[in-house]
Amino acid sequence: MSQAASVATHRSVVPLTSVHRVEADGIQVFYRSAGDASAPVVLLLHGFPTSSFMFRDLIPRLADQYRVIAPDLPGFGFTQVPEGRKYVYSFDALAGTIEAFTDVLSLDRYAIYVFDYGAPTGFRLATRHPERVTAIISQNGNAYEEGLGDAWGPIRTYWSVPTEANRDLLRQNILTLETTRWQYTHGVADFDSVAPESYTLDTALLERPGNKEIQLDLFLDYASNVKLYPKFQEYFRKSKPPLLAIWGKNDPFFIPAGAEAFQRDIPNAQVRFLDTGHFAIETHAEEIAAAMREFFEANGISGTGGAGMGR
Repeated sequence: MSQAASVATHRSVVPLTSVHRVEADGIQVFYRSAGDASAPVVLLLHGFPTSSFMFRDLIPRLADQYRVIAPDLPGFGFTQVPEGRKYVYSFDALAGTIEAFTDVLSLDRYAIYVFDYGAPTGFRLATRHPERVTAIISQNGNAYEEGLGDAWGPIRTYWSVPTEANRDLLRQNILTLETTRWQYTHGVADFDSVAPESYTLDTALLERPGNKEIQLDLFLDYASNVKLYPKFQEYFRKSKPPLLAIWGKNDPFFIPAGAEAFQRDIPNAQVRFLDTGHFAIETHAEEIAAAMREFFEANGISGTGGAGMGR
């Protein structure tokens, strides 16, 4: 077989991921995409302090059968917010931008994968447009008080007493390379199984001028998500979307009780635990992809597209 034929064969097995930018909500939204444009859509929503880069290993494992789209939230990754936009960083605003993004791309039906900050963002989309959501995969994406671990203690203090001193405490103790690396490696059996590019890239992007203030604003506004938990739970009870909660069981932020709680409102929800930490996808992308494909097939969300490129 010629080298060109070999490369072509390889590409047919492993779909290529491309990067794009599109204007939505007055913002240049950066996103990664792969898969046939006619295939069922899977929308991947990342969390703090990462970006769509976290899905680099998951996207090609799904894109042979699904159109996989992973945007960077405002304030993260390579999404650009013009200064003149006067953007107010809140979770309502993040959800509004992603809603506009789905409208621009004409995504009227999609499964959502939610992780960390992606959960309150995605659950807002779901409550606004329940008819659009075909399924939910929650990977350490919380919607229950009992799912909040002790690691939230300093941020809870900031919610209660939002002083400049408490804000500075978070700036000095959370928005650092050491803490970002700890988020990736805590609860992981093998430290070296986590690619250092992950937390190194996150740290570099956190260090951009003004970005730490954005993150501190979002820390404060996270309390709004907790207030919305009853509304999210009402949506679960009423709409009963197919839901797979697949969590790193050693996560200090979103503990196993949060995954198990989904079954209270969606009795048929599937709950699986992986022996890893918060960023379960860093160490268990293959297992997560396999579980998602099985879950989609069981719920009639079978991909039929080829390995072509979506937008």
